[in-house]
Amino acid sequence: MTLTGNRLYGLVLAGGKSTRMGADKGLIEYHGIPQREYVYSILSSVCDDVFMSLRQEQASQLESSFKRIVDKNEFPGPLNGIMSAHDFDKEASWFVLACDLPLLDKEAVRYIFDRRNDKKMATTYAKNKDSYPEPLVTIWESTGLKSFRERLDRGERMGPRKFLIDSDIELVFPDNEKILMNVNTMEDYEQVRIRESGAGSGVHDKM
Repeated sequence: MTLTGNRLYGLVLAGGKSTRMGADKGLIEYHGIPQREYVYSILSSVCDDVFMSLRQEQASQLESSFKRIVDKNEFPGPLNGIMSAHDFDKEASWFVLACDLPLLDKEAVRYIFDRRNDKKMATTYAKNKDSYPEPLVTIWESTGLKSFRERLDRGERMGPRKFLIDSDIELVFPDNEKILMNVNTMEDYEQVRIRESGAGSGVHDKM
């Protein structure tokens, strides 16, 4: 399903410690299944293969039907998962999705996928009000990841958003910016709870 010859893999970022939430965000159910499994399923609709990004202690608890990449603990935060995936296959492009975006659905994933510009470093969602790239809802091209890795290896200190801001990327603006809402606390969770039967429309009903 890739636009170019290189592989497009999906990466579910689920290795965070969820300190503010007080519970593993990847295991919270918004759509009737753990969120990390839901993200895995929607990435499967556009990617050649999909992997869970997890800490070592999480990996042993994941069902064998899900492919996984264990974080190397080389970098802080989500960058750890992104670069661990890049090291796993340096020639692949990676569609990275965090597991704390419950309003993001298959349609939103397809929307950015259809607007992918594989000639640039990445294709990323952004909000109209600030145009800041959202690195955890991004198709990272292999060329972009290689450039990012080289800068990190030279000792440059930067996170994924800073790299995207400094790079030639494709910005995609969603019709409904609520899909980019992060759920990091129980208060956030209460705002976006979905009725068990509400699959997609329940989210927007609650909002």
